[in-house]
Amino acid sequence: MNAFYKKVCIVTGAGQGIGFEICRQLCLQGASVLLNDIDEALTAEAVSRLKTGTADCIGMHGDAGDVAFIQQMVDKAVTEFGKLDIVVANAGITLFADFFEYTPDAFSKVMRLNLGGSFFLAQAAAKQMKQQKNGGSILFMSSVVGHQAHKNLAAYAITKAGLEMLAKNLVIELSPFNITVNAIAPGATLTERTLDDKDYEKTWSRITPIGRPATTLDIANAALFLVSPNARNITGQSLVIDGGWTSISPSPYE
Repeated sequence: MNAFYKKVCIVTGAGQGIGFEICRQLCLQGASVLLNDIDEALTAEAVSRLKTGTADCIGMHGDAGDVAFIQQMVDKAVTEFGKLDIVVANAGITLFADFFEYTPDAFSKVMRLNLGGSFFLAQAAAKQMKQQKNGGSILFMSSVVGHQAHKNLAAYAITKAGLEMLAKNLVIELSPFNITVNAIAPGATLTERTLDDKDYEKTWSRITPIGRPATTLDIANAALFLVSPNARNITGQSLVIDGGWTSISPSPYE
């Protein structure tokens, strides 16, 4: 039987890109998915695309950095599907700016969603999983910039490194309840957003040792592994998926 058959999942920031592909793969493998995005139209379109087959998917648009809304997502998943097994905290924002010009408002926005949203989603989900007494899996979305400096991304990088430490720390709290918690750190990835840059694929193909940036499926495959029974003895870990870029770390600006 498929590892994800009848598993109930929440994936935030999933209207497109990596989050959408994670939802798609979960649905293809029999999971019931609550797909979240802050954009109402994007949420509806994503759910429509996924429900073309037998996929059991519902959408819930809203701010994944808002604690009250986070609880609403958990409650909705349980009301609709009866339980909660897997959470992927994918929602995040990237605000590029020179360190000397970075504003308090921009800093607060990045921290609130990337760190706060992930922290409190994990908290709400873990409370539900603890109550169910059947374990579960939580996955954070880090980044290679949590490992390697990247120009104009100081605030964003703090959040991504912080999520990896959060995954490690929560091992203490969650292991007694058979809840695993891990992170994945994607490198350059071809998404709707990055493909807006006509030079993106060419640049990252040149500086990535394996010769190409990742696809969203590359990232989704890693995500699904870490929330599957095949990874039941893996917790507190961070997996870098970058085609080898962090091993040599050439700058895309050179």
